[in-house]
Amino acid sequence: MSITTNHERDNIFRLDVSGVLTRADFEKSEVVLAGEIPHLGLLRLLFVLKDFEGWEADTNWNDLTFYVKHGENVERIAIVGDARWESESMMFAAAGLRRAPVKFFVNDLASARHWLSA
Repeated sequence: MSITTNHERDNIFRLDVSGVLTRADFEKSEVVLAGEIPHLGLLRLLFVLKDFEGWEADTNWNDLTFYVKHGENVERIAIVGDARWESESMMFAAAGLRRAPVKFFVNDLASARHWLSA
């Protein structure tokens, strides 16, 4: 599996992404997160890219159903990974287009956790 979703504490969820992220796996994580919104309200997301190879090609990544329906329930997004993925990850996360701030941390999980908890 290219992504695993774990509820860490409070309203913080960690999503570990490795290899090539497939649309099907991403959708499974969206379902998990959508199921938590009625219980927790606002979510904070921590994406950790480890041995990440990018996104599945020739896939409809333009499906914004989760964003449109639940975008207001995402409070912050922190992304941790290699510098080479920063610009693409920020674009993928719709940084600057969504209400929630999105910040990329170059291989610095501690700083990402601190920012996410602030």
